[in-house]
Amino acid sequence: MNCVFCRIIKKEIPSKIVYEDDLVLAFEDIAPQAPVHILVIPKKHYSTVLEMKEEEKELIGHIFMVINKIAREKGFDERGFRVVVNCNPEAGQTVYHVHFHLLAGRQMHWPPG
Repeated sequence: MNCVFCRIIKKEIPSKIVYEDDLVLAFEDIAPQAPVHILVIPKKHYSTVLEMKEEEKELIGHIFMVINKIAREKGFDERGFRVVVNCNPEAGQTVYHVHFHLLAGRQMHWPPG
Protein backbone atom coordinates (compact mmCIF):
# COMPACT_ATOMS: atom_id res chain seq x y z
CA MET A 1 0.00 0.00 0.00
CA ASN A 2 1.34 3.42 -0.93
CA CYS A 3 -1.10 5.58 1.03
CA VAL A 4 0.20 9.13 1.36
CA PHE A 5 -1.38 9.54 4.83
CA CYS A 6 0.13 6.25 6.03
CA ARG A 7 3.49 7.58 4.85
CA ILE A 8 2.90 10.82 6.79
CA ILE A 9 2.05 8.76 9.90
CA LYS A 10 5.34 6.84 9.44
CA LYS A 11 7.16 10.21 9.06
CA GLU A 12 8.32 9.23 5.55
CA ILE A 13 6.71 12.43 4.26
CA PRO A 14 7.18 15.62 6.28
CA SER A 15 4.14 17.46 7.61
CA LYS A 16 3.32 20.26 10.03
CA ILE A 17 1.98 18.20 12.90
CA VAL A 18 -0.56 19.91 15.14
CA TYR A 19 -1.39 16.95 17.40
CA GLU A 20 -0.37 13.33 17.80
CA ASP A 21 -1.16 10.45 20.13
CA ASP A 22 -1.26 6.65 19.81
CA LEU A 23 -4.49 6.68 17.77
CA VAL A 24 -4.59 9.94 15.83
CA LEU A 25 -2.42 12.36 13.88
CA ALA A 26 -3.46 15.93 13.02
CA PHE A 27 -1.51 18.07 10.57
CA GLU A 28 -1.92 21.15 8.41
CA ASP A 29 -3.36 20.59 4.94
CA ILE A 30 -0.91 21.43 2.14
CA ALA A 31 -3.72 22.97 0.04
CA PRO A 32 -5.76 24.86 2.64
CA GLN A 33 -9.36 25.79 1.85
CA ALA A 34 -9.60 28.17 4.84
CA PRO A 35 -7.13 30.13 6.97
CA VAL A 36 -7.12 27.11 9.30
CA HIS A 37 -7.28 23.73 7.55
CA ILE A 38 -6.14 20.78 9.62
CA LEU A 39 -6.54 17.12 8.71
CA VAL A 40 -7.26 14.74 11.59
CA ILE A 41 -6.65 11.11 10.70
CA PRO A 42 -6.72 7.78 12.50
CA LYS A 43 -3.35 6.05 12.50
CA LYS A 44 -5.05 2.80 11.54
CA HIS A 45 -5.80 2.72 7.83
CA TYR A 46 -9.42 2.78 6.69
CA SER A 47 -9.96 3.68 3.04
CA THR A 48 -13.41 5.21 3.63
CA VAL A 49 -15.79 5.68 6.53
CA LEU A 50 -17.72 2.73 5.10
CA GLU A 51 -14.92 0.43 6.31
CA MET A 52 -15.35 1.58 9.91
CA LYS A 53 -17.41 -0.79 12.03
CA GLU A 54 -19.17 -0.65 15.39
CA GLU A 55 -15.85 -1.41 17.12
CA GLU A 56 -14.45 1.92 15.91
CA LYS A 57 -17.04 4.08 17.69
CA GLU A 58 -14.55 4.86 20.49
CA LEU A 59 -11.95 5.88 17.91
CA ILE A 60 -14.48 8.16 16.19
CA GLY A 61 -15.38 9.70 19.55
CA HIS A 62 -11.68 10.19 20.29
CA ILE A 63 -11.19 11.93 16.95
CA PHE A 64 -13.93 14.42 17.84
CA MET A 65 -12.36 15.03 21.26
CA VAL A 66 -9.06 15.76 19.48
CA ILE A 67 -10.89 18.18 17.16
CA ASN A 68 -12.36 19.92 20.23
CA LYS A 69 -8.93 20.13 21.85
CA ILE A 70 -7.34 21.63 18.73
CA ALA A 71 -10.18 24.16 18.32
CA ARG A 72 -9.79 25.32 21.91
CA GLU A 73 -5.98 25.44 21.81
CA LYS A 74 -5.94 27.34 18.50
CA GLY A 75 -8.63 29.73 19.77
CA PHE A 76 -11.30 29.36 17.10
CA ASP A 77 -13.73 27.36 19.23
CA GLU A 78 -15.93 30.37 20.06
CA ARG A 79 -15.99 31.83 16.53
CA GLY A 80 -16.81 28.50 14.97
CA PHE A 81 -15.42 25.82 12.72
CA ARG A 82 -16.54 23.14 10.32
CA VAL A 83 -15.68 19.43 10.23
CA VAL A 84 -15.98 17.66 6.87
CA VAL A 85 -15.57 13.99 5.99
CA ASN A 86 -15.80 13.01 2.32
CA CYS A 87 -16.64 9.47 1.26
CA ASN A 88 -15.92 8.27 -2.27
CA PRO A 89 -15.56 10.23 -5.53
CA GLU A 90 -18.86 12.11 -5.77
CA ALA A 91 -18.28 13.53 -2.30
CA GLY A 92 -14.81 14.70 -3.30
CA GLN A 93 -12.64 12.12 -1.54
CA THR A 94 -9.23 12.08 -3.22
CA VAL A 95 -7.07 10.40 -0.57
CA TYR A 96 -8.38 6.99 0.42
CA HIS A 97 -7.49 7.09 4.11
CA VAL A 98 -10.29 8.34 6.36
CA HIS A 99 -9.66 11.96 7.28
CA PHE A 100 -11.56 14.75 8.94
CA HIS A 101 -11.09 18.28 7.57
CA LEU A 102 -11.11 20.86 10.36
CA LEU A 103 -11.79 24.25 8.76
CA ALA A 104 -11.87 27.64 10.51
CA GLY A 105 -10.85 31.27 10.29
CA ARG A 106 -13.45 32.50 7.80
CA GLN A 107 -17.21 32.69 7.36
CA MET A 108 -18.56 29.36 6.14
CA HIS A 109 -21.60 29.21 3.86
CA TRP A 110 -24.43 26.74 3.47
CA PRO A 111 -24.95 24.68 1.48
CA PRO A 112 -21.30 23.79 0.92
CA GLY A 113 -19.77 22.99 -2.49
